[in-house]
Amino acid sequence: MKNSRGFTLLEALLGFLILSIGMLGIASLQAVSLKSGKTAVYGSVAMMKVDELFESMRANNTGAALAMYQAVGDSPGTNNLCSAGTTCSDVQLAQDDVYWWQQNLTAGMPGAATAGAVKTSISLIPAVAPSKMASVTINVSWQERDKDKKGGVARTYSTTSGICTGIPC
Repeated sequence: MKNSRGFTLLEALLGFLILSIGMLGIASLQAVSLKSGKTAVYGSVAMMKVDELFESMRANNTGAALAMYQAVGDSPGTNNLCSAGTTCSDVQLAQDDVYWWQQNLTAGMPGAATAGAVKTSISLIPAVAPSKMASVTINVSWQERDKDKKGGVARTYSTTSGICTGIPC
């Protein structure tokens, strides 16, 4: 008994060391999962907002309006107050749609306070007769913060959809 004095204390210290290493691993895993969750949220916001703009285009699908969506896709659009009861043309409504779409998109993405943090582009391939289906591609790009890479990580969401420009389609 005299030779084994302090052995239980040594066992307890080794057990505590092993437990501490395990807890640090769990904390690291938690940090990685939080970062991945935030990336997924930004991707979901981009996807929902792009779908929202596609629906606005489907509701306002004249040739001039679709051309205006493409023209203002890279710019901030114009707030024509169409949602406040003002009567607007198809082109003005397209400018208004893009303005509010970009305002809402930027608010939900990283770097919302930084001008130009979220970049968008809209490209249009007009319908070719006899088809009345135009093809529209919308790209959304943003920078996510990454502690390992200076300047962050560039992310892009891009999708293409058909927009019917006449009846029947």
